[in-house]
Amino acid sequence: MVTAIVLVKTGTGENLNFTKTAKEQIAKIRGVKDVFGVFGRYDLVVHIEASSLEELSRIIADQMRGIPGVSSTESLIIGF
Repeated sequence: MVTAIVLVKTGTGENLNFTKTAKEQIAKIRGVKDVFGVFGRYDLVVHIEASSLEELSRIIADQMRGIPGVSSTESLIIGF
């Protein structure tokens, strides 16, 4: 089992409404355990559990980054 925390930046300026929509769509992805809206450098913090690094990569690269409004992600893979 691979566990990761993913920090997500969403659109800014006139695209602020993307954060709520992105949060709702990310929460529906299989493997996503929690999604938190936060204040600061990032807009969302996502807790993911996957069976392998390959599955984690697919969740982040193929699914999360494909959501409208998601501008970037930074992954923190739990090591211990």
